[in-house]
Amino acid sequence: MGLSWAAGGGLDSDMQLPQRLARFNRHVTNPIQRMWAGWLPGFGILEHVGRRSGKPYRTPLNVFSATVDGKPGVAILLTYGPDRDWLKNLNAAGGGRIRRNGKTFGVVQPRTVTKEEAAPYISGRSRALFARLPFEQAVLLTKID
Repeated sequence: MGLSWAAGGGLDSDMQLPQRLARFNRHVTNPIQRMWAGWLPGFGILEHVGRRSGKPYRTPLNVFSATVDGKPGVAILLTYGPDRDWLKNLNAAGGGRIRRNGKTFGVVQPRTVTKEEAAPYISGRSRALFARLPFEQAVLLTKID
């Protein structure tokens, strides 16, 4: 389901941000966020390669620590839904790299799940924040060195 604006100006609980905001962020906000997203807690920069162009991309995202099938990993909420180029690129390549907290590591085995399915995998104090955010889908990734 997508985002809809309630009559009172708020957002319905089944949320996905508008595509026009995604376009704005891609061209305006993301270049700014790339300066710090790989260093601040709760953020990361996904490094992936275009599935058709072969061009390298760096996409800033909210990244949550997770334990995926007993292994260290991360979860990323799909704030704009699953039809994202970065996710298509990640799936086509089978993984990518994430810069987080000043360190870069590989991620593999992208798996799109509901937020409810992802929630038990979230580590530590981030679990409460993850649960409260209004987005409905997430991607689970396993870390590799």
